[in-house]
Amino acid sequence: MKFKIKVTEIFLEQVKKFKDKDKKLVKEKIELIRKNPYRFKRIHSKKFSRVFRIRLNLSGREMRLVYIVASADIILVCLLERKRNYNDLEKYLRKL
Repeated sequence: MKFKIKVTEIFLEQVKKFKDKDKKLVKEKIELIRKNPYRFKRIHSKKFSRVFRIRLNLSGREMRLVYIVASADIILVCLLERKRNYNDLEKYLRKL
């Protein structure tokens, strides 16, 4: 099945702040998501049933790329810092 990647404004703003090396790593992970979005770990959400995350190390910081699989679309939601323990996740998901 072909999946279409959609990106939120929050995600775009967050990615802009990173160096080119980190942006390249994010692009590589997005390609892995496009091939098989169910490959990565599922996380629980109050609003959506198919929310997943990918572990990343961007500029020495532990980050999580959070995305939603909605039928034939993959929505890249945000990048979360691991040290914040997903506290902001529901806030970002409410904006969708």
